[in-house]
Amino acid sequence: MIVQIVKELKRHAQFTTFGAATGIAIMSIIVFCNIPSKISYTSFYILHPLHVVLSALVTTAMYKLYTHGKLWMVILIGYTGSIGIATLSDAIIPYIGAYLLGIKIPFIIPFMTKWWINPLAFVGIMIGYLRPTTKLPHSGHVLLSTWASLFLITQHQVTIAVWMFPFIFLFLFLAVWIPCCTSDIVYPLLFVKKTK
Repeated sequence: MIVQIVKELKRHAQFTTFGAATGIAIMSIIVFCNIPSKISYTSFYILHPLHVVLSALVTTAMYKLYTHGKLWMVILIGYTGSIGIATLSDAIIPYIGAYLLGIKIPFIIPFMTKWWINPLAFVGIMIGYLRPTTKLPHSGHVLLSTWASLFLITQHQVTIAVWMFPFIFLFLFLAVWIPCCTSDIVYPLLFVKKTK
């Protein structure tokens, strides 16, 4: 299992690097063109919920493809794998990155501050259960997570200096690479092994 995890992380590193690079390009536009923070706020609350849907879809589909587990288990894995990991990658890791760079932003847990994010996880679970597919949703999930992580930081009226860009790139990469690959691939497969 460890070998498979390392293989998957290596395979996804290139696409995650591309996602982080697009995030830096978007951030450059936001910073240098003085884009209002309201746009980042709105973008975050569009992209993060979409990330939750795709994450739930992929996590559920991966579990469903490898086992015929009970419906309650499918729902539990799809929900915790999407809400938990999306919160980690879109809110907690970017907050830590911003904090370490001296960027002061409030700490938020999106699924608690916006109740309507929770039902979207169930939409993703339903789609993943009825039409289990993983490839395209996973790629979309990686990009959405990268951009949501970025917009979490830029939605607040904060000063972002150019010297911070490489560090923000690193945090964007890490915020997506490990959590998203873990939720989509590793997390559901842990339960497959236990149910066999």
